[in-house]
Amino acid sequence: MFDILLFLFESYFDIGSYPDNDKLSVKLSAAGFEEEDISQALTWLSGLKQLTEAEYPESINHSGIRIYTDFEEQRISPDGLRFLAFWEHNKVITPIEREMIIDRVLALGRKNLSLDKVKLIVLMVLWSRHEDLDPMIIEDLLTPADATQAH
Repeated sequence: MFDILLFLFESYFDIGSYPDNDKLSVKLSAAGFEEEDISQALTWLSGLKQLTEAEYPESINHSGIRIYTDFEEQRISPDGLRFLAFWEHNKVITPIEREMIIDRVLALGRKNLSLDKVKLIVLMVLWSRHEDLDPMIIEDLLTPADATQAH
C-alpha cells in the first residue's frame, strides 16, 4: 500500500489531488498494483479525505505535551514518535496535523510502523491539506531514514 501512496504523490503532486476512486483504481491497476493493495489504499485515502480540522478541538493547539497511549506506542515505532515530536516542537506540523497523522497510522492496523512509513503518512496528510509544501520538507520526508548524507 505504501508504494501506492508514493506513486500517487509522485504522479499527482503538481495537480494537488488525484482522480476519483474509480479512475484511480483503473490507473493503479494499469500501473501493476495488486487489487488488494489498491482496495486498502483507496479505503485509507477515503479516511484521509474525511479528516478536517473541525473534528478536533481548537484547544489541542494550546494543550502542551502529547502523551501517547500504550496502543499508539505499539503502532508507531519509537523513531516515528520522536520524529513527530521533533516536527511538532519545531512547528513544521501543528498539533491538529499530528492528530491527523496518528489517525491515519492507527487506520492501518499495523504494529511498530517504521519511521519511513510514518514520514510517508506525514507527507500524505500535509499534501491532502493542500499545503504549500517546501521542497526541503518534501525531500526530508522522502529520504529514507537510514540514508547517509554526505556534506
